Amino acid sequence: MVRKIEGPARIPVPGGKVIDEHVGRVSSGDEEISIARMVAPPGWEEPAQTPSFAEYTVVLRGTLMVEHAEGTTEVAAGQSVVTSPGEKVRYSVGPEGADYVAVCLPAFSPDAAGRD
Repeated sequence: MVRKIEGPARIPVPGGKVIDEHVGRVSSGDEEISIARMVAPPGWEEPAQTPSFAEYTVVLRGTLMVEHAEGTTEVAAGQSVVTSPGEKVRYSVGPEGADYVAVCLPAFSPDAAGRD
């Protein structure tokens, strides 16, 4: 069955980051996957989290920093990063901010994010 989704659902988050979920629990009722575009302002950071989902991220503009047990991985525009379920990570962006797309399997939910 083909389902057209008219537009993303805006998910409010503190700190000025914008999440527009195109597919997922909030926008389309899908629990298997979520696809969202994120726009983070310069200097944005979030608390550490240990999600129960895999996250596949493509950076479109700026730089995304991912802190993890082995250090910090900088992901620039045109690059991607994959994080595994159960892996503790902390996301932040550089002074220019960042625009990126995240795909979560299964779909993102606040409870599944495991935020500190």
